[in-house]
Amino acid sequence: MTLQIKRAGRTFLQLCIALMTIASWGAAQQVTATGQVELSSNRGGRGKDRSQVVVWLTPLGGSPEASGIQPRPLQPPRLIQKNKRFEPRILVVPAGTAVEFPNRDPFFHNVFSLFEGKRFDLGLYEAGTTRSVHFDHAGVSYIFCNIHPEMSAAVIALKTPYYAISNAAGSMSIPDVPPGRYQMQVWYEGSSPEALKRLTREITLNPGDSALGTLKILEDNPVSNHKNKYGREYDAPASRNSEYGPN
Repeated sequence: MTLQIKRAGRTFLQLCIALMTIASWGAAQQVTATGQVELSSNRGGRGKDRSQVVVWLTPLGGSPEASGIQPRPLQPPRLIQKNKRFEPRILVVPAGTAVEFPNRDPFFHNVFSLFEGKRFDLGLYEAGTTRSVHFDHAGVSYIFCNIHPEMSAAVIALKTPYYAISNAAGSMSIPDVPPGRYQMQVWYEGSSPEALKRLTREITLNPGDSALGTLKILEDNPVSNHKNKYGREYDAPASRNSEYGPN
């Protein structure tokens, strides 16, 4: 009996070592995908600030973790309203995440989105209160305030954990990506859907080749004045003050 227990113990130990070896080998195989953004416009100039470009990789069939989904955040992500701005201006979350919209200004806000991704209208709510939205499917949601036309943001809900947001120099990196085949997609607020669609392509990442290359992005859709949630022009500031108090 004692001999059998010792043999069983050795077998269990060997199994643990084998699993640890496989896990460490898999981690060692992961790569950091890197890329560089280059902006140009129809007017021939190049943007100096190349931040806020979002790139994500969706595993294709046969690739590792093809069915994996980004883990839910431990704390609900927030798009804070402060100083008549959304902070942050670009928020990337896993599809299925609830995002909080706290009002940190001393006046009312009315957050809404009627475009593409998640359509919603949070109505008027006062300073110090919070409302939330469940972004239940993947997509890009353009966020505005029905009172303050200068406020805008975007929430990008993804079904993949592999994404990056470029910095001001245009650099980006996506860590811990298993080698395999992926569909690469790009989003930038100043580009039209047609221009962004042309950037979508299939890529293959290998341990020795994880570069995404230079992403040449055309600024052909400058951010312009948008309508309010009723599809009309915004009221004059004096009119907004009389209805909602100083803002």
